[in-house]
Amino acid sequence: MKAWYMDSSCEDQRLPHHLDPPQYVSEEHLSGPAELGVLHWVMNADEYETDPQLKKLREERGYDYEDFITVSPDKLPNYEHKIKTFYEEHIHTDEEIRYCLDGSGYFDVRDSDDRWIRIWVEKGDMIVLPAGSYHRFTNDETNYIKAMRLFVGAPIWTPYNRPQDDHPIRASLFSNLHFQAAIRL
Repeated sequence: MKAWYMDSSCEDQRLPHHLDPPQYVSEEHLSGPAELGVLHWVMNADEYETDPQLKKLREERGYDYEDFITVSPDKLPNYEHKIKTFYEEHIHTDEEIRYCLDGSGYFDVRDSDDRWIRIWVEKGDMIVLPAGSYHRFTNDETNYIKAMRLFVGAPIWTPYNRPQDDHPIRASLFSNLHFQAAIRL
């Protein structure tokens, strides 16, 4: 996983969109005290069916439902429409958990100053975006990612497009991040 602040260009969403010069973001900044609460693990995607690390993580975090998605022009019906929909800024009332089994793509998240951070995931990366965090997804220039989607309980697919600042899950996001920061001190 690599992450950086994005430029404001309207060019193809699948481009890296680095600032000039690039401004990289550390994993500690993404997950650290009072920041974004983004979690990340690197696992063996070739062994996901029997990986003890994944099994342990699923048990610890209560991920009891999974499905798979391949986002590519030849595997996803209405690809161009779907990729534009995934790229609309939104929140969810549950965590968004994605494990990249093959390929690569970008998850963009808003920081506390409302700036976009682009997170590039590739094979073996698993990320968790907290409930209530503004985010979006797009493929990179390869136009291919295969991911496992994990959920606690039955999946809830509802995206709430921005603005959602008054949504109760947004308030709980900031409460949880401040609570986690206090625990780490």
